[in-house]
Amino acid sequence: MNALPEEILNRINSVNRRTFLTRSAAGIGMAALASLLNEPVARAAAVEGGGAAASLPTVTGGLPDLPHFAPKAKRIIYLFQSGAPSQMDLFDYKPELNEARGKNLPDSIRQGQRLTTMTSGQKSFPVAPSIFKFKQYGKGGVWMSELWPHLSQIADELCFIKSMHTEAINHDPAITFCQTGSQLAGRPSIGSWLSYGLGSENRDLPSYVVLTSKGTGRPDDQPLYDRLWGSGFLPTQHQGVKFRNGGDPVLWLSNPPGVDRATRRETLDELGALNGRRHDALGDPEIATRIAQYELAFRMQSSVPSLTDVSHESQSIVDMYGPNVGKPGTYAANCLLARRLCEQGVRFVQLFHMGWDQHGNLPKAIHGQCSDTDQPTAALIKDLKARGLLDETLIVWGGEFGRTVYSQGELTATNYGRDHHPRCFSIFMAGAGIKGGFTYGATDDYCYNITENPVHVHDLNATILHLMGIEHTRLTYRFQGRDFRLTDVSGDVVKAVLA
Repeated sequence: MNALPEEILNRINSVNRRTFLTRSAAGIGMAALASLLNEPVARAAAVEGGGAAASLPTVTGGLPDLPHFAPKAKRIIYLFQSGAPSQMDLFDYKPELNEARGKNLPDSIRQGQRLTTMTSGQKSFPVAPSIFKFKQYGKGGVWMSELWPHLSQIADELCFIKSMHTEAINHDPAITFCQTGSQLAGRPSIGSWLSYGLGSENRDLPSYVVLTSKGTGRPDDQPLYDRLWGSGFLPTQHQGVKFRNGGDPVLWLSNPPGVDRATRRETLDELGALNGRRHDALGDPEIATRIAQYELAFRMQSSVPSLTDVSHESQSIVDMYGPNVGKPGTYAANCLLARRLCEQGVRFVQLFHMGWDQHGNLPKAIHGQCSDTDQPTAALIKDLKARGLLDETLIVWGGEFGRTVYSQGELTATNYGRDHHPRCFSIFMAGAGIKGGFTYGATDDYCYNITENPVHVHDLNATILHLMGIEHTRLTYRFQGRDFRLTDVSGDVVKAVLA
């Protein structure tokens, strides 16, 4: 028999490669579908695919070998303060700065470190001490500003890290770095990694929910993009589900006029059959994900309305969260909703609160931001503790970087602004596995450079994963020929802050 022409052989090999990749993807996709639907047919289809698909996750999703060890936390509430809170006005007390007020920041302190375009043209960098008073609180004697009248009363629940540092100097890459471990967009967010690794405790709700609010500090603050809670190259079922601040919490969750639940069920069955045929033909795992997400949305039609209805909360609870708790979309309302989501088994709840980007008029603006967040944050921690949930819930509060000790623009007796500062900033944690009433790390007298125990963003994320029972170097996903992880190629667990 004559040999086939080279062109035909190349086409045959191309088809074989496509067939192999298609069937492999189909098995993985159906495994994901089985984890969400827990249906025997889907499970059988996944096993039939063989290979990695045969190692099925649990009925709530997640990887079969996770957690790697007994977790301290079952869930996380991440209170992300978008815009970068000023550490020296909130937590990092520097009384020595009063003597340096108005003087130029010494070159020995700045050490030629880069500036943003907003202050690089300034002729001088006058030191601006905080105008707010500080006191020590709790048995641990942690320093806190007068801006925290409620949080200061539960100081012994809080663990402060004052030696955080990052690589980015502008908001978008810095926020992206905090959430995904990379300054470049396209990587999975931390909530997506946890959803992928651990799955959900409630099949009727997403494992990852995002809530947003605008503060009074600066209403025109930096925008938030949906990619900050995106799944990147992970299956899209792991992306965060953003709850809206008005109307239906999730778009199109309610049935349109004239469509009842039985009709919706019948429609989904027909649609599922069509998508199933398409999946059989192409083997695209995203089709399986779409089927699963349709089913999740159908179940959410029953679970979400009751979840967001806070009318049955006691008056004492409502009062504890403050006067704004009754206004949907406020930070206070979102804190209460976060507690309710955690009660129902949502694995990761993230609140993004905008308004901390205070380049000018900082004293007035930061006072507004703290008024937004102080009472609700303290109430959330107290509420969780009263319900026996704090011991298994990790609370993280912090932004993308810090602020400069020198004033951006004119410094007066009552007013100043601060520019971006990635060299040092402060966060706090509370709850499961965390050492309360404790301060870790330190900065110099100018709150400009770290002097003790630096903690990188990758270290923080490694610690968060550790508390959820995950060895961060082992939670990986192969994409484009490389194993990716949240902490990239670095990161160490900060063991000193662990209880």
